[in-house]
Amino acid sequence: MTSVFLLLSLLLAVVDVQGGSEFRICAFNLHHFGESKSNKNDIMITLARIITRCDVCLLQEVRDRKGTAISKLLQTISRYDTRNQYNLLASERLGRKESYQEQYVFVYRTNTVEVAGQYQYPDNLPGDEDAFSREPFVVRFKAPKTSIQEFVLIPQHTTPVNATKELDALYDVLQEVRRMWKTENVMLLGDFNADCGYLAKKNRDKVRLITDRNLHWLIGENTDTTVKHSTSCSYDRIVVHGEKFNRAVVPSSAQPFNFQQEYELTEEKALNVSDHYPVEVLLKVVSFKAFNGVTSFRNSFIVFHCFCLIICHVLS
Repeated sequence: MTSVFLLLSLLLAVVDVQGGSEFRICAFNLHHFGESKSNKNDIMITLARIITRCDVCLLQEVRDRKGTAISKLLQTISRYDTRNQYNLLASERLGRKESYQEQYVFVYRTNTVEVAGQYQYPDNLPGDEDAFSREPFVVRFKAPKTSIQEFVLIPQHTTPVNATKELDALYDVLQEVRRMWKTENVMLLGDFNADCGYLAKKNRDKVRLITDRNLHWLIGENTDTTVKHSTSCSYDRIVVHGEKFNRAVVPSSAQPFNFQQEYELTEEKALNVSDHYPVEVLLKVVSFKAFNGVTSFRNSFIVFHCFCLIICHVLS
C-alpha cells in the first residue's frame, strides 16, 4: 500500500506541476506595421506563425492609421490557429507628433487568459511631465493555469535618443501600478533600446529600473535581439518585479525567438517581417485543467502512464 500511495503522490505531482501546456509571454516590435505590410500575404502568415506561439503577445510599432491592418492580422491569426481563440486589446494612438504615432497592441488567447483591467498611464508626474513619447498602456491579466495566477504587463517602446530617461521613468510607472492595483506581480517588456549607443554603460547606474534589486532582467546583456547580421544589440527586454514572479518563470526560458532560422528565411525576407526578433518567456503551469479545458497531449500522456503504473502495481 505504501508503494501505491507513492505512485498516487507522483500522479498528483504531475497534475499539479506539469499539468497544462506551457504559457508563453512575448513582446515583438513589428517595425512599421500598417496597411502596406498587412497587404502582403507572406508577411502576414509569418507574423501569424510567430504570434500564435504565445498566450500573450505585445506588439509594438503598430502604425495603423485606418484601423484595418491590425484587424486583418487578427483574422489571419484566427485562420492560422483554429485550436485556440484570440482577441486583441489596443491602446490609443500615441506619440508627440501627429505625423508619427504608434499603438501598443496585446494579442492574447481567450481560452488561456483574460483581461482583468487596463490603464493608460497619463504621463503627468509632477516635475517629470511628458517623460514618454509613447506612454505605457498597462494591462492586467488573469491566467488561471499559471503558478502566478494574475499579473500586470507594462509595455514600453522607448525613443532611441531618450532611452535612458524613459527607462528610468518606467520605475515611476511601476510604483504607481503597484499602488493602484495592490500587486507585486508586474512584468515590464518591449523594445527598450537598452543597449549599444542608446543606453551607455556609464548611464546605467542612473536608471532605477536597473539598480533596484527587486527587478530581474531576464534577457541577458549579450543577447542579440536584432535581425541584421551586421548588428548585435540587446534592445528588447523582459523585466519582472519581485521574487514571487521571478520564481514563477521557467528558468532560462527568456530568450529571443530567431524566426529567420526557425522558418529558414533569407535575411532580406526576415527583415521584411521585422528588424527585431520577438523576445519571450515561459511561466510555470500548475493546473491540470487549463482555462476552458485546454490541455496538452504530452501531459495527458504522462498522467495516463502514471495511472497505468498504479493499476499494474495493484494487480501484481
